Amino acid sequence: MKTLPKNWITEGLIDFEYKKYQLLAYLQEANREFQAVKLYPVLSDLIDHHRVLHELNSGKTQLSNLFPKALNGIDFQSVQLQYQPKVEDGEVMKEISQITDFALPRITRQIEEGKSIYDFVEEQVEFEPVGILPIYNREGFVLMTRESSSDVHAFRYKSNMLQMAGEKFRSITFWLLGIFQKNLVNTLEKLKMQLIREVKELPNPATWRVHSPHVFPIEETLIPLSKRLLLKSVS
Repeated sequence: MKTLPKNWITEGLIDFEYKKYQLLAYLQEANREFQAVKLYPVLSDLIDHHRVLHELNSGKTQLSNLFPKALNGIDFQSVQLQYQPKVEDGEVMKEISQITDFALPRITRQIEEGKSIYDFVEEQVEFEPVGILPIYNREGFVLMTRESSSDVHAFRYKSNMLQMAGEKFRSITFWLLGIFQKNLVNTLEKLKMQLIREVKELPNPATWRVHSPHVFPIEETLIPLSKRLLLKSVS
């Protein structure tokens, strides 16, 4: 999909009409993704843009750091390069203010639309363990199915702790193990046992079933949703 650069406001021509056109084209593309129930990466991208715009509006971001700079010297004493802004703040502050005032409410509405679609998908999706859930559940399998398909997308997952800015966050990584066929004989329980035989380092893995009653996109919607559901369940 068509993306919007992180510093789109200060890149290129800083003109309200041009930036308005640029933003509306991006939001139109984001809306097409949402209409196809494709939530990621567009929803997280919108949230990032909203955060940057809000910081600009609140004066929490140094605008000068966003503008392109030209090298104008070297401080040999501190061994540092010295840069000079190519654009004077006073020339563009009015345009920046006009752009942010126009963009913020529209991006906010697009985020709300994406969140409402996410809530709808989450309400529809069934999420439950397959068999007995072991005490250790930070690694295991996810078996993903959709109502009108016999395909079972089998993933291996692992939960890790990340440390950013002094805070710890839990993340989930997925690997696709294969796409299998589910039928009266080849049940999810049998598939779980088959995966255990193939992935020998996980003798008693936690295994989860994610089932969608609709044919939602797997890559853009069901996998990100499954990761969030797992984050609520793993310990």
